[in-house]
Amino acid sequence: MSTDANKALVCRLVKEAQEGRNLAVVDELLAEDFVDHDPMPGVPPTRDGVRALFAGLHAAFPDLRVTIHEQIAEGDRVMTRKTFEGTHGGAFMGIPATGNKIAFSVIDILTFGGGKIREHRLVLDQLNLLQQLGAIPVSA
Repeated sequence: MSTDANKALVCRLVKEAQEGRNLAVVDELLAEDFVDHDPMPGVPPTRDGVRALFAGLHAAFPDLRVTIHEQIAEGDRVMTRKTFEGTHGGAFMGIPATGNKIAFSVIDILTFGGGKIREHRLVLDQLNLLQQLGAIPVSA
């Protein structure tokens, strides 16, 4: 597949599964032997784990929005920088709902093979996210 086709699949995953709550898209776009090299704590590094993570995001942030700011593709990889925004209306990462408005940035690096997403790597400022959720105080 071309780099443009791979970028389009990432956009589809973001808009239909992450933001749109259509978790069936996960099975369609991720390979059966998919590996997440940077899973969230307590989430298996598998396709099932991705579905569970997205369902958890939807429960925790009922008004979740995801904005893609840029994508860079080379060879079999696509890097996407995006922002998640929403209201913390349910438990997330063991933290009860706070009602706080949150916004956190993510950089995903996805590896493709055979027309499917095979691997995932993540860069996430967890400290910033935990501060917004009220789990860690913001230093003065």
